Amino acid sequence: MTTPHPKAADGTEPSRDPAAPTDPAQDAATTTDGTARAQDTAAAADGTPVPQGPPGPDGETRTAGAGGNPESIEGRPPATDPHQPSGLDARLVVDRGTFRLDVTLKADPGDVLALLGPNGAGKTTALRALAGLTPLTEGHLHLDGTPLAHTPPESRPVGVVFQDYLLFPHLSALDNVAFGPRCQGVRKAEARAQAAAWLERMGLTAHAGAKPRGLSGGQAQRVALARALATRPRLLLLDEPLAALDARTRLEVRAQLRRHLAEFEAVSVLVTHDPLDAMVLADRLVVVEHGRVVQEGTPADIARHPRTDYIARLVGLNLYRGQAAGHTVRLDTGPAITTTEELSGPAFVAFPPSAVTLFRDRPSGASARNLWRCEVAGLETYGDQIRADLTGELPLAADLTTVAAAELDLHPGAPVWATVKATQTHAYPA
Repeated sequence: MTTPHPKAADGTEPSRDPAAPTDPAQDAATTTDGTARAQDTAAAADGTPVPQGPPGPDGETRTAGAGGNPESIEGRPPATDPHQPSGLDARLVVDRGTFRLDVTLKADPGDVLALLGPNGAGKTTALRALAGLTPLTEGHLHLDGTPLAHTPPESRPVGVVFQDYLLFPHLSALDNVAFGPRCQGVRKAEARAQAAAWLERMGLTAHAGAKPRGLSGGQAQRVALARALATRPRLLLLDEPLAALDARTRLEVRAQLRRHLAEFEAVSVLVTHDPLDAMVLADRLVVVEHGRVVQEGTPADIARHPRTDYIARLVGLNLYRGQAAGHTVRLDTGPAITTTEELSGPAFVAFPPSAVTLFRDRPSGASARNLWRCEVAGLETYGDQIRADLTGELPLAADLTTVAAAELDLHPGAPVWATVKATQTHAYPA
């Protein structure tokens, strides 16, 4: 059985630089059941080199790993110089001709950073560059003050939880987690004891002997997380860690993952296209579009002040840009919007779809200054409401109940009037 390569955000296989040296972790290895299986960096990305197959039953397979740091054998993070920079400091530049990634990432120990963006934005390329699976064209990568740009994946203090987890199918949950410490030179009994402790922290003690095929999606995700953490990494990478779960399991595992990340003392970088995952799990968001950082900040700040259409749609807001003069923002293309904030110069105006009130006929005596003639372009169910996509004087989205939509006899092509109170808008400098 061949394990697929980690995919790019758009679902395509990432291209491989023909000039880049071949990573031994990507070569096929023979498993204990005799089948040829591509390890495909699963172990290397956990911060451990891939030996010639997993540890043997005699318990004597020894492989140097994690840079040969003896402290890691003790199961402790390496000692650091108090005067040495700590955390992540990186400028990741990957040039593939038709696509160029150029992002700067900085995080302190204990931070959870989320890379958020549409398909093809470069999120997975950035994650692979951090793991050492995609070489940098230029830039730098420092972790706790140590340059890693030219360090092979198996020697980096980095753990990875891939989207499809990449658990070894022939090993139990316990031995999957013990694999990393074994590759760092820890004896079999001690490695299994460490693995048992990690499974206990994950609430999986009862499933220690189960093979991956006997685990639920949520259990497999926690085993993969334990395997990554068991090597005591200084950087934890998570590639769409909840994408493979159903909605009900996702809710439970998201809460558990947040707790585990809060307890992790080093840097965590999460890649996701789900805004809820990013808002719940991360301390800070970095939004990437077309290979560039377009906005970064706390989840609350980005939700309150979106700066691109993608972010506005992501957080469920109508967003416009124009020139402000007092309480009026005249849009670059379209009418003016009255706001409560008083500004001057380039500005954004945002308001939620729920702030829009629709009428089939122009409301008589309406006091709202924000009144536009529109046309229904489409309707879709959005939770327990109907979201109307409107075009016309001001393209916007409006939310209303199913009953209200029926009473207004809304359908594609129907003319409507849309109003928004100034008190329900939010304007801020562009």
